[in-house]
Amino acid sequence: MVEVLMRHLASRIWLCSLLGLIVLMSASASFVVHASDESQPVAPSKTERTLERINLDLKELSDALLTSSGQEKDALQLKLFQKNEELRSALENAIDRQSLPKQTLITQVEMQQNYSQGATTYLEGKIKDLNEKINGAKDEERLTLLNDYQELQHYFDNVIESSWQNIEWLSKLGVDETAATASFRDLVSKRLRLISASVEYFNQQIGVVGKQLSASPESEKSSLQLSQLVIKQRMSIAVESLSSLISIADQLDINTSEYKRLMFEVTGSITQDLFDGQVLISIISHWSTNIWDWLANNAPQHLFQLFIFSLLLLATKMMAKLTRKVVSKTVVSKNLKLSQLMQDFFVGMSGNIVWVIGILVALSQIGLNLAPVLTGFGIAGVIIGFALQDTLSNFAAGMMLLIYRPFDVGDFVFAGGVDGKVSHMSLVNTTIKTFDNQIIIIPNSKIWGDVIKNVTHERLRRVDMVFGIGYGDDLLKAERVLTEIVTAHPAVLRSPEPNIKVHTLNTSSVDFIVRPWVKTDDYWDVYWDVTKEVKLRFDREGISIPFPQQDVHLHMVKENQLNQE
Repeated sequence: MVEVLMRHLASRIWLCSLLGLIVLMSASASFVVHASDESQPVAPSKTERTLERINLDLKELSDALLTSSGQEKDALQLKLFQKNEELRSALENAIDRQSLPKQTLITQVEMQQNYSQGATTYLEGKIKDLNEKINGAKDEERLTLLNDYQELQHYFDNVIESSWQNIEWLSKLGVDETAATASFRDLVSKRLRLISASVEYFNQQIGVVGKQLSASPESEKSSLQLSQLVIKQRMSIAVESLSSLISIADQLDINTSEYKRLMFEVTGSITQDLFDGQVLISIISHWSTNIWDWLANNAPQHLFQLFIFSLLLLATKMMAKLTRKVVSKTVVSKNLKLSQLMQDFFVGMSGNIVWVIGILVALSQIGLNLAPVLTGFGIAGVIIGFALQDTLSNFAAGMMLLIYRPFDVGDFVFAGGVDGKVSHMSLVNTTIKTFDNQIIIIPNSKIWGDVIKNVTHERLRRVDMVFGIGYGDDLLKAERVLTEIVTAHPAVLRSPEPNIKVHTLNTSSVDFIVRPWVKTDDYWDVYWDVTKEVKLRFDREGISIPFPQQDVHLHMVKENQLNQE
């Protein structure tokens, strides 16, 4: 794993290491010279020994690098880079503590400065060449080249940071670095403008490719996705470099509010920089400018689209109302013979269908792509179907009830264990109002899966009644009286004829069946009127209505028999 890491990093920095190799060797020689010139009888300090050891290591590595090859060369190059970082760390410690003569420290820093300048020139050329190669390569090749580009850019950012650190070290050692600071300030400002322009460009390209991706056919999506991935990778590299430059620019008192605003808009990351007044003003100013530009360019078009949308909704409302009227007049035709429930269903569905079509057309006029919406409805329908299986069962039962029409609105039914008058029905449930004015809502699946008794479905009904007389009463007279009572009632139909017969010789009575035919609406009126009139006429005619009775016979047992027993 270590070997792979070393090869991966070393393969990208070996030219940079070679570029600094001469400078490092010169630095090593310079340090030795100064050490010999300033030879003192006292023993070298710990810092001097550390610097001398690192420089000797660098010289040995440089010598070994000239004769090495392959993986050994890669490992030596990586080691040179690490040793240079170790040298800078030791040098920083020596400057902070002033543990070496000032001139020796100045010489060491100037060597590092020369190295940074040479590395900057070299890396700028390498990055430029690699950029041209990336722009001319295919998307598949760009991903591989971008890895090399990212490493070079990262190393270049480190070199810039090292350059600024060199200037700070020399200033701390009393060297006038005003001109170097001004030159470095111009370099950082130039780099900030260049990198920020790249970030804005890449961010814009991501939006463009995203729009193309959403509207492109499936055959073109793979290439667009690859192109989008390349642009995102390039913007990520630019954002990382911009962040590094902003931290240096803040130390140079360069106004970075616009760049921080750009970082926030691109990354969306909330940092402490956002609480800076200038950054907030820059963000608000940029947003307000964008809003006004958007309003100036798009407001008339969107207002017109909103007007068309509202107009289409109004037209849909009128069309739905007209459709309901047309359908309601059509379904009441006697030729169709539709139940009231079926009529209500067609009227309601016709209006809802018009509304759905109208809303979809209106949404398409404001730029909404209906294909994903319809696809989403289909997927949501499948999910909802699994989640609401019981509701769908009720829906299917409601459709069966509408098709087979076992009852209608206003019918008196026994269904689902409930008896009452049907007041309303939907595709999910049925509402029944009982005679004591209770509202009971029953799921359609329960009604369809049980026995349905429709009491008022037929236009005519037979009233079944039973009356009994005593065994001592005149049978023929009672039959004649019952016939007179039934035929005298105005609601009793002449056809079919009433049926009055002796039915049963019970234990306590002789029973007559009385079965007149009436209209369904008159059923209970006839039932109650005839029952009342039979009692009154039987009392006037002297015909008894017996109640259940039982004769008990007692047999007396003689006293002698009891004594014998």
